Amino acid sequence: MANPKLYTYPSPLAGYENAPPLSSSQGPNEDYPPVVGLSPAYKKFPDPIDNAAHPGGFDAHIYFDQNDPDETKFATELRERIQREFPELRIYKLWDRPIGPHTQAMFEVNVLTTTQFGAFIPWLIINRGPLRALLHPNTRDHLRDHTQRATWLGGEVPVNTEMFTRRGL
Repeated sequence: MANPKLYTYPSPLAGYENAPPLSSSQGPNEDYPPVVGLSPAYKKFPDPIDNAAHPGGFDAHIYFDQNDPDETKFATELRERIQREFPELRIYKLWDRPIGPHTQAMFEVNVLTTTQFGAFIPWLIINRGPLRALLHPNTRDHLRDHTQRATWLGGEVPVNTEMFTRRGL
């Protein structure tokens, strides 16, 4: 994984520097400001995540062992189920061998909106079975997206990031 100390991080409170203090109580109370509509984060991914149609949002790479007939069958069936339950998602072919930076067979699902993310990712957590998945944002910093910003469902699968550093991606 890329060393997190190589990057700078804005303050999590950027934009709230002059906001009134919140209550320090342990639970919900009357001191919180009234809710007026939803946060913009419900409609748009935060910068620097790409909100365009391509590549957009997040990628979920769902890995399986191509030498294990049971995992291959499960991956094939899971991909079909995703197509049936989430026809609005961009779902790529099932690769029966490693491709690109991915060192294991996989298929990819693009999650383009916050609404899709909110519906699909919990579904995937529950239904991925024995398979592992890499979830990463698309920010145009491919190395960081596949390492420091990556989230794994199940155990990690090695990712060959050499192609990102070699091409300056």
